Amino acid sequence: MFLANLATYALSHVPSAAAWIFQEASVGWDPVSLWKQMGILAKIVVVILFIMSGWSIGVMIDRAMAFSAARKQSRAFAPAVAGALREGKIEEAIKVGERNKKSHLAKVVTAGLQEFKAHGDSSDIPGEQIEASKRALERAEAITHAELKRGLGGLATIGSTAPFVGLFGTVVGILNAFKEISTQKATGLGAVAGGISEALVTTAIGLFVAIPAVMMFNYFTNKVEAFDVEMDNSSSELIDYFLKKRAVRR
Repeated sequence: MFLANLATYALSHVPSAAAWIFQEASVGWDPVSLWKQMGILAKIVVVILFIMSGWSIGVMIDRAMAFSAARKQSRAFAPAVAGALREGKIEEAIKVGERNKKSHLAKVVTAGLQEFKAHGDSSDIPGEQIEASKRALERAEAITHAELKRGLGGLATIGSTAPFVGLFGTVVGILNAFKEISTQKATGLGAVAGGISEALVTTAIGLFVAIPAVMMFNYFTNKVEAFDVEMDNSSSELIDYFLKKRAVRR
């Protein structure tokens, strides 16, 4: 008997419960409606996140194109310059490097070759020719490393800060939800739907911006480290070549 009365009571209050949940105007969930329902601060957050997203995409495209060109030209440069050096044609090797200006290897090797050639056969200071070439190679490596890392700092910043920018939008959305409850003197879903929706949207956009930025930053950083190893190896091989060449001259 008790269960029957409880079921009758629950069924009689279903309409009122449904009316409480949906007592306010329905909320649109398409992008245009969500944008219109957002407050000024939430809109500013979304605009900032889209700017960050555009910047990160630009960096990704730029670095992908630069690394692809560096890899492609280095594959053509390495065997060509090796053949020229085996024949003792330093000027020809320099010309090969100048034809592959986007290659990270060409930038380093060409700098060392030019410095070695500039000193010529001078023997006023023993070993100065080799030391000058080493310094030129180190400078070229540092400059090339900085060029390869261009934009990656901004990508890391976006990846680390975008979630917090989205979180700020979340806080604003929750505050707006409580404000609507206080203003409308209502506690139904419709009263808080606008604030909750903008809170969730800003959170989602923040994650959408941050996750690809972090992933691509790690990917490009690994690429740069691989390029650094290749440049170090090329520098060491070139110094060995200079030492052998100087020994032959003596």
